[in-house]
Amino acid sequence: MSKHEPEELAKAFKALGDPVRLRLLSMIASREGGEVCVCEMTPAFDLSQPTISHHLKLLRQAGLIDCERRGTWVYYWALPDALEQLAAFLTTPRTAGATA
Repeated sequence: MSKHEPEELAKAFKALGDPVRLRLLSMIASREGGEVCVCEMTPAFDLSQPTISHHLKLLRQAGLIDCERRGTWVYYWALPDALEQLAAFLTTPRTAGATA
């Protein structure tokens, strides 16, 4: 593991430590077509639009998602390399004596 990798991973895991952000990332990453408009995510939560935007900002700062403004709306997509890095860190090789 490189010198900076633990810092990057910690930032990502910290961002995912909030249930709202975890749900937002799940909604974005699982979306067919790869991107979702903020206008489609906001109704799924009992939170104000500024609060949702704040959570999305933290996910962007953690390097998990990116976005683009198109007219009035902002569209978000997951960054596959970041998600793969998290998955690789969480995946451990099975040893001969290990049980599931």
